[in-house]
Amino acid sequence: MLNFTKFERINPEKRDVLQRLKDYGEVYQVFGKQRANEQADRCMQCGDPYCHTGCPLGNYIPAWLKQTATKNPDLAFALSNETSPFPEILGRICPQDVLCEGACSLNTGHGAISIGAIETHISETAFARGMKPKFATKKKDQKIAVIGSGPSGISAATFLLRKGYQVEMFERADRAGGLLMYGIPGFKLDKTTVDRRINWLIEAGMKLHLNCEIGKDKSSKELEEEFDAIYLGLGATAGRFAGIDGEKASNVHLAINFLTGIQKRNLGNTNIDYIDVKNKRVVVIGGGDTAMDCVRSSVREGASSVKCLYRRNEANMPGSKKEVVNSKEEGVEFVFNVSPKSIKTDGDLALGVELLTTSMSEPDNSGRQKVVINEGSEYLEEADVIIMALGFAPEVPAFLKELNVNTNSWGRIETSSFKTSNAKVYAGGDCQRGAHLAVTAAADGRDAARAIIQTFI
Repeated sequence: MLNFTKFERINPEKRDVLQRLKDYGEVYQVFGKQRANEQADRCMQCGDPYCHTGCPLGNYIPAWLKQTATKNPDLAFALSNETSPFPEILGRICPQDVLCEGACSLNTGHGAISIGAIETHISETAFARGMKPKFATKKKDQKIAVIGSGPSGISAATFLLRKGYQVEMFERADRAGGLLMYGIPGFKLDKTTVDRRINWLIEAGMKLHLNCEIGKDKSSKELEEEFDAIYLGLGATAGRFAGIDGEKASNVHLAINFLTGIQKRNLGNTNIDYIDVKNKRVVVIGGGDTAMDCVRSSVREGASSVKCLYRRNEANMPGSKKEVVNSKEEGVEFVFNVSPKSIKTDGDLALGVELLTTSMSEPDNSGRQKVVINEGSEYLEEADVIIMALGFAPEVPAFLKELNVNTNSWGRIETSSFKTSNAKVYAGGDCQRGAHLAVTAAADGRDAARAIIQTFI
């Protein structure tokens, strides 16, 4: 170990820009064995590893880095899967630069360990050798319903199945995966990777009900009668508008609708009316990872120009820095320090976004800078298609009231240690904490599963 002076930090190789813009194939290549071993050997094996505490799942990062460096891949695989429900997915999509790698002790000098890339390598090479996640073979009597098949639901099901509980998952869409299937483009996460995990859960005994909406196709009363516990992993799927004039024009769209339509088409759904941006000027309002997904998808869809409008400066963007880099490489133009005032329209058609320039205030005690609107700085950014990527809010389905599950003023499910106002019902992930990361949703699903298990012990 301690070879951070011998080997520099290396990122996974990316497909050539001109090639990757032709399809939705994954951009990053998986590390080979030698590269993974060298990069893992850079780890200092800190006594108090900040990478571990910087990970919402509390992954045993130094432990599986050491096993990779010392060429013990089976143990590395076991350690990687111990705390995480799907490390090969999170290795691909986590914003490691602001989580584990951002907390790495080498980050300020020699370059953080390439944790995400090594995490993906560990699982993918294990799968190639025929290894699979392990689940209990002896089943317990208790039955748990998992509502929603996104990161939180998959995680809860995984940890319940590991302990032998009977799990049935209910998903209103036609495919399982939630955000992982329909919200994240294929160039970041190939959908066969999601299907593979779902299939392993089914092999472990999980019953999957697709096109099944609770309150419509199955009543909440049936759920309470049939199951010993219910886990709500509903996510946060309601897109947000900016609350400005003109935003309901026919060519102004929410990010989730844009991304979902493209993904369904890419999966072979011929009945979907996806949003066509070919040869059009596209502007995306927002600065998070969803905005990056929208601009990068727009380029692949053949837009004549793609601009990302963000009200803060680049240093204050909330998403992963590598996504900004990839977007720039792919031809996206960023316009920083602008705030939308209104959408200029002609009848039902948006002509562009009326913007005000902004400035950043001096940092407050927490180091956070506020956005200051520069009055009188209006100008028009012309566009043919406008996409709002301003975050997500939880939906509040009617069956929550039928289950006597309380929500707060934000529409989030109220919980105490993941237990709702109905003692039989638990909740976690975005529907409980608000829109956040896939890894935090996965952590919630795991910890909620543990809370459910405690009630049966």
